[in-house]
Amino acid sequence: MQTGVRTIAILGPRAFATIVVMPLLQARHLVKTFHGSQSAFGGGTSSEIRAVRDVSLTIEAGETLGLVGESGSGKSTLGRMLLRLIEPDAGEIIFDGHDVLRAHGSGLRRLRRDMQIIFQDPFGSLDPRMTVEQIVCEPIAIHGSEDSRSRRQSTVEVLRAVGLDDSALSRYPHEFSGGQRQRIGIARALILRPRFIVADEPVSALDVSVGAQIVNLLKRLQREFHLTYLFIALHADRALSGRSHRRHATRRVGRDGNDGADYDSTDTPLHPRAAGGHA
Repeated sequence: MQTGVRTIAILGPRAFATIVVMPLLQARHLVKTFHGSQSAFGGGTSSEIRAVRDVSLTIEAGETLGLVGESGSGKSTLGRMLLRLIEPDAGEIIFDGHDVLRAHGSGLRRLRRDMQIIFQDPFGSLDPRMTVEQIVCEPIAIHGSEDSRSRRQSTVEVLRAVGLDDSALSRYPHEFSGGQRQRIGIARALILRPRFIVADEPVSALDVSVGAQIVNLLKRLQREFHLTYLFIALHADRALSGRSHRRHATRRVGRDGNDGADYDSTDTPLHPRAAGGHA
């Protein structure tokens, strides 16, 4: 896997220095197979689902990589493996020079401050028994990085950043529309000020107009918070596309239902069944 190389002149036109620019995130040869049973009652012949097979990709700091593919092609599994929410069977994940799969304890906790996720379902991803304030500031409470007064202030600031005001703090998820709930989920992902976010089909459960508002919000937040995205989408036209620093990786699905070997990276959207290559 190649890293970016930039050559600059120092102390006159004949003196040069070569600076190797490492990608923010690198994944190499990731593999994940789920084992199950063909019977709903636990009997029958065991089966294997090859969700991800030999996937490699890189994402530069400040970039959006749009990951596009059909349902069941392993997109969400890959995104969760990058965050180690799902453990891969094989492969390597490097984030900012750190080996994610070898990290444990406090080292893993530090990495997870910088790596967050926006879930697909704005209804199921929020605890209905918690207020918006509790939901959004929960990551801070888990990491124990601020006192209660600072947590509240941070929560107010991040809610304003996603377009919600202070009145949302004491309310519950069922009191909001789908688009507003997704804004709450985005605020929760932002509260720790991460550098990398997996946006796992964040607009697929929303209608087109609301989804467009969320996409525009994510673009603005990327500029303001200096974010790097893996944007997972079912269709290329719902991914963050159309500007510089945007790439698409298209998931290939085999005829037997198993995924292809890896991803094809391009500056323009491809059909979900396009041939794969390294991203």
